[in-house]
Amino acid sequence: MSSTGQPFHQALAAKIFHGVNLVSLLLMMTSGLQIYNANPVFGGREGLPIPGLFVLGGWLAGGRHWHFAAMWFFALNLLGYGVYILVTRRWRHRFFTGKDIKALQSSKNNKRRSYAWHRIVYTAIIPFLLLAILSGLGMYKPAQFPWIVEMFGDWQALRIVHFATVPIVLIFATLHSLLGLKVGGDRLINSMFQWR
Repeated sequence: MSSTGQPFHQALAAKIFHGVNLVSLLLMMTSGLQIYNANPVFGGREGLPIPGLFVLGGWLAGGRHWHFAAMWFFALNLLGYGVYILVTRRWRHRFFTGKDIKALQSSKNNKRRSYAWHRIVYTAIIPFLLLAILSGLGMYKPAQFPWIVEMFGDWQALRIVHFATVPIVLIFATLHSLLGLKVGGDRLINSMFQWR
């Protein structure tokens, strides 16, 4: 139930966007770790390998195929979600505003403060997702987009930045879930994945 006593209800489009995000991020992370195993970002081929249980693709070529296929799903899904929240004006309730900063500074209502933190975290992840896509595109097509590589200084810096987006997204997903639980409990989380 929401704070008004009504059951939580999520729009079907929001459920689809979240579902595609979860699947594509899982595929990108596991295939990305396979790519890492072929040529680790830290320590070259002598770097710490990731156990086979956590990787997807078999080796470098398979990992790249999975990674780039999932990347297109993820990028198009993110674009679709952006259009959706603009057209439906859901952005007014999803992204933080000055009211959230005021709530953190002066509100005694714990739930209101949790909502504010939730919107701040939700808003803060956007530049990191765009950074992951931009740096990934630079690695995927360096000949077509040399300016992306140059933006980061060199190839190794580009790879490190791209690799660093993984723990940031994992931290976001954890905070997003924990704050959702704090605001609405299991019912809020379940409402995102129930298809009835």
